[in-house]
Amino acid sequence: MLKLDLEYFETVLCYKSLTDSVYLASIIDYVDPEYFTDKNKKEIFKIISEFYVKRGSSPTLTEIKSYLNTSDLKENFRNVVDTFKGIETNFNHDELYQNTEQFLKEKAVYHTMMKTVDDISNSAIDTSEILQRFEKSCNISLSQDLGLDLANDINLIEADLTKEVPYIKTGWPWLDGKLGGGYLRDGRAIYIFAGETNVGKSIVLGNTAISIAKQNRTVLLVTLEMSEMVYARRLCSNVSSIPISNLRYSIEDLKAKIKTHKETYPEGRVLIKEFPPSTITANHLKAFITKIVSKNIKLDAIVVDYVNLLHSTVGNNSYERVKHSTEQLRALSYVFNCPVISATQLNRSGYDTNEPGLNTISESIGLAATADMICSVYKPDPENQENTIAFGLMKNRFGINSGTQNMSVDYSTLTISEDNSINNTHQVSRRLTCLEH
Repeated sequence: MLKLDLEYFETVLCYKSLTDSVYLASIIDYVDPEYFTDKNKKEIFKIISEFYVKRGSSPTLTEIKSYLNTSDLKENFRNVVDTFKGIETNFNHDELYQNTEQFLKEKAVYHTMMKTVDDISNSAIDTSEILQRFEKSCNISLSQDLGLDLANDINLIEADLTKEVPYIKTGWPWLDGKLGGGYLRDGRAIYIFAGETNVGKSIVLGNTAISIAKQNRTVLLVTLEMSEMVYARRLCSNVSSIPISNLRYSIEDLKAKIKTHKETYPEGRVLIKEFPPSTITANHLKAFITKIVSKNIKLDAIVVDYVNLLHSTVGNNSYERVKHSTEQLRALSYVFNCPVISATQLNRSGYDTNEPGLNTISESIGLAATADMICSVYKPDPENQENTIAFGLMKNRFGINSGTQNMSVDYSTLTISEDNSINNTHQVSRRLTCLEH
């Protein structure tokens, strides 16, 4: 990339901000007056910025002069206008926006670095916040893509409609059917399993990881609640069908079955990574995954157990923090082009409830607004079906937004499978109610 003359570009930025309201609208959220090393431009841009916030457009010559209410400001303006005399006003549009983006990123990174040095000097170190500042500085974008033109881009729409959408199967045919095929292989979606404490959310996520690996794919399982070894025992029991309580007495049998599993699914991998609860943000997780990708490992799915245990530096309450964490986690599915699967808690109103609703999501309904799919995990009949749980569609952007399915749980090996033979009294009563009306 060619090196930009930052001092000269300050003049360009000021000129375009005064003469082009569209340009000003594109940059206003990213420019800090402190980015200007020339004090004249700094003072004048403050006026331009305040005027835009108030009126939504660039000030005219007459309007800006009305705000030059001191001799110093008038002198500032004269000096700025003088610098415009050498500017070629016929700008190449793409070059202008590309250079502006480069200017803003370099200035933002520099000022972030200086603020970080000050914080360290004052012993005020918050690594999560520092990482977030640099992420924000580096992610400035002045994209000029106008998006999809519904009428003129009909050929693109046709191509999208007729292409085969690649999926990763969930491991449960009922859920695959509801999602139109499974988890979107190319990502851009987050899938959430919601359940009360101890109902089996981690078992669901563990089964999910193994199912993906059995499709010869690589999945990263991030555990924020259990240790890597505890999770490994669970997955070993699932793969080998050896009861988890007997693993230590069946080492040779376990090793043989894991070897067979590897030979059957040579490309399938489950990477388990443990972090203490509430210590990492989604940005920290992004940095860790970037390290994995740098080793030429392509992740096909990311499983996080679970979203509420991520740390967030944004928000003053659980609603804002969990919503932000969910948004950031969903963003990873765009960055790494793979689905993200996680879980969340239900609140007390969702306990022992047949088919819980979105209003029972714990801590933050903001999570419900962000997720692409939310599948409840609950006990359909807590008293009579101890080896049974049920799935229920609470939210689904990919198909029908309703329906339940009974699942059989083998707690000795922590394996979940569909069981249509189990009587679901709730479903029967619903059918009877429909017939009565």
